[in-house]
Amino acid sequence: MESLAANRIWTPDLDRRARGLDWLLLDVDGVLTDGRLHLSATGEIFKSFHVRDGLAIQLARAAGLEVGLLTARTSEIVTARARDLGIEEVVQGRQDKAAAFRELLERRATAANRVAYLGDDLQDLPVLGACGLSVAPCDAARQVLERVDFVTGAAGGHGAVRELIERLLEARGAWASTLAAFEPPVDGDAGP
Repeated sequence: MESLAANRIWTPDLDRRARGLDWLLLDVDGVLTDGRLHLSATGEIFKSFHVRDGLAIQLARAAGLEVGLLTARTSEIVTARARDLGIEEVVQGRQDKAAAFRELLERRATAANRVAYLGDDLQDLPVLGACGLSVAPCDAARQVLERVDFVTGAAGGHGAVRELIERLLEARGAWASTLAAFEPPVDGDAGP
């Protein structure tokens, strides 16, 4: 992989690889969340998700990019968030992420080079090393930052997913049409 300084720049090679993707696979803790677990006195765990990451996931799916979650922990909160975003491929409770990744590839009849993975910690390294486009949020573990193809400017749980999805959709030629759906009407088109 490239050096840490180089992997903070989105390159034409990353554009090319992004155009060949079928899937975006995401870790949860430290990627969709900031990695902190909030515990109540009764042991209940709370997680915070960034709403802009959620919208980006929905936009990616609408643009034809499948999105899945792969996490070592098991959480009803993750199940609920995935359901809310329409994510069907949710793999939880898998410490051996490499095996889970191979099973996902087989189940979804795709190849590793057709998957981008966004992960932040050591247990993500096997998938990051096997996928077609490896990405980490800027606050990932040093060992991860040193090995991925691209490092986002945003931290986990603070828009890293959104940043990556915008880049993927730009590379695929889908970002302009995605944005157009949110543009206000041109004067005269708004009606009375």
